[in-house]
Formats: sequence, C-alpha cells, structure tokens
Amino acid sequence: MRPAAKLFAKLIRGAGARVALVFALSAATVFAHVAPAPQRRARGRTQRATATRTRAARPSAEVRAAVARVSADSLRGHVSFLASDALEGRNAPSRGLDVAAEYVAAQFRRAGLEPAGEAGSYFQTATLTSRREPGVTYQSRNVAAVLRGSDPALRDTYVIVSAHYDHVGVRETAEGEDKIFNGANDNASGTAAVMEIAATLASLKRRPRRSILFVAFTAEEKGLLGSRYYGQHPLVPLEKTVAQVNMEVLGRTDDSEGPQVGTLAVTGFDYSEVGETLRAAGEQVGVRVYKHPTNSDAFFARSDNEPLAALGVPAHTVGAAFMYPDYHRAGDHWEKLDYANMERVVRAVTLGVYTIANDAREPRWLDTNPKAAAYARAWRERRGK
Repeated sequence: MRPAAKLFAKLIRGAGARVALVFALSAATVFAHVAPAPQRRARGRTQRATATRTRAARPSAEVRAAVARVSADSLRGHVSFLASDALEGRNAPSRGLDVAAEYVAAQFRRAGLEPAGEAGSYFQTATLTSRREPGVTYQSRNVAAVLRGSDPALRDTYVIVSAHYDHVGVRETAEGEDKIFNGANDNASGTAAVMEIAATLASLKRRPRRSILFVAFTAEEKGLLGSRYYGQHPLVPLEKTVAQVNMEVLGRTDDSEGPQVGTLAVTGFDYSEVGETLRAAGEQVGVRVYKHPTNSDAFFARSDNEPLAALGVPAHTVGAAFMYPDYHRAGDHWEKLDYANMERVVRAVTLGVYTIANDAREPRWLDTNPKAAAYARAWRERRGK
C-alpha cells in the first residue's frame, strides 16, 4: 500500500467518514497537480491553445476604438460617389468604371496601403472573356493594396478583404426615364466597406500579425470574371492566403423576407471556421451573424468568394439582405441605403477580419460538412497534404 493510501486508511479508522471525505477531496486536488508528465504536457498544450483563441477573440482597447470609428457618414460619402449618375452604372468596361477604379486606388493611397498591382501600381489589368457573351473580350482592372502585417513569422501570409465594384451600366431599353443602373447596394456598398475597413485597420499603431490584401474586383456582373482572373493570376501566393471575406449588398435592410436590421448573413456559414469567427465578432458589436436556412448555401457560388474557394482558400461572402426591391434595377439609388445599420455590420466585419489576421492559427474548412469536401480537398492539394 502506498504511503498516501495508508494515511487515508488510518484517517478513516481514527477520525470518521466525514473527516476522511474532506481529506479525500483535498488529496484529489493535490494529486491532480502532480499528474504524470505526459498528461501535464497534454493539458498544457490544450490550455495554451485555448488561451491563444481567447486572446484572438478579445481585441485590445486600441482595436475596439478603431472599430468604433467606422462611420455611417464615411460609408455614405463613398457610396454616393460610386453610385452617382456621373459614373453611369460602372459597367465593365466603361469610363465610369475607370473613374471608380481611380477613386478606390486614391482611398487606398490615402490610407497609406502598399500598392499590390503590376509595376508598382494599385491595378491588375485583365483581358476578360465573358461567359455570358462568348467571343467578346473586356479589358478591365482589379484594384488591390496591402496592409503589411506586424509579425515577422506571419506577415507573408494573407487575409483577403474584397468586393466587386462594377455594376451593369446604362440600359436604354429599361422602362421609365431612368436608364442608369447605379448599383448603390450592388455593390457600391461592399466597395465602400472595403475602403472603410482598409482605413480603419491602417490606423492601428500595432497592425494585425498577418498581412491583409484589399481587392476591388471588376466584372462580377459578367460572371465573376475579375475574381476568376485573380485566381489564375494571384497577386499573393494562394498557398499563403488563409481566408477571404467578400462583401455584397451591405446597405439595404428591406429584405423580401422582412427587415434585416442588425443582422449579417454569411454564405456557406458552416463550410469553414470563418463563419464562427465572424459570428463571435458580431456578438461583440451587437450584430447577429447567422446562416440563412436556404440562401446561405444557395448563394455560396454566386459571388467573388467562389473562385478562391474552388482553389482551396476558406472564402465566404457576407451581406445584409439577399433579395430586396430594386435589385438590378434603375432604382438602386444611394439614398435608399440604411447607413446607420451599415455602420454596425461593417464594424462586425472589421473586427472579424482583424481576428483572423491576428490569430496564429489559420481557419480551416470543416470536413464534417459534406458540402465543404471539395473545397477542403483543394486546400489539401494546394498545401501538399
């Protein structure tokens, strides 16, 4: 019999069951602290991993203050310019889209971001062949900039924050006097959010550990052509790209299913860990980030996240309303957006992006979901795993 067991037996005989019970509880606590070394090491690894995730989920006072500066007025200013009649609906290609590209580049330059395009510029020029118009090519530009990360070991890995900045242009056959399809919600709203998040995170004294690539894609309305071109000609290595958060239709809350105030839907919510990270970020700023029971999966392949997801990058699109009045109509004007709500949801995305970029552990596809299997397989193939 071991010494501790002998002592316990003696106490039972001499002091009664009640005292022995107290001793037993105390002994259990002591013995737990002197567990075998392999158990202690395993428990330590678990505790350290949990602590890392906890730190990632609890932003510093500086980060919280920066997120709070996301402004409805700033978002309104961006959207009202991009969706003005002067840009003639931003068809790809068009003079109006070129003006929009220069505007986005100017905002990246103003925030102090590094150019990520060709020849030291903010532009990636692509010759595109439309899937909807066979035989027809468009030469157009993606706009891209980098916020360099702060961690020497992680700064060469990237999170992509994106939105498409084109729309469908002028349609002379449209009913009524208004022939310009301004595309305020689709997708000047997402483009404005990209610029606002870039400026917000660039203002931090201590930047996130990973780098963030901000991209405004062209020709989404022609069949995701700008993002498909990017996937074939990435500006940063795809195997070093840990996630993509793409933004669409963030401004309208008058969803066909009812008002969507203080909510943010994620396509393919449970395909990867990105969805849960965004949900936790939304909780901290009072936004419900959720999976729509049908549309979250149905819309996964319908925006600029899909080309990168197909190449293995955990990539999702977030939006406030899936369907709303004036979708792809001339009435999608900047005055109809709910900028106070847009401020809230962009704050949620900003915090979610920061969390992913600052976490040493990169998000993974969820193999338990069969709908994510092909994307997870592409990720393993790209990583050689």
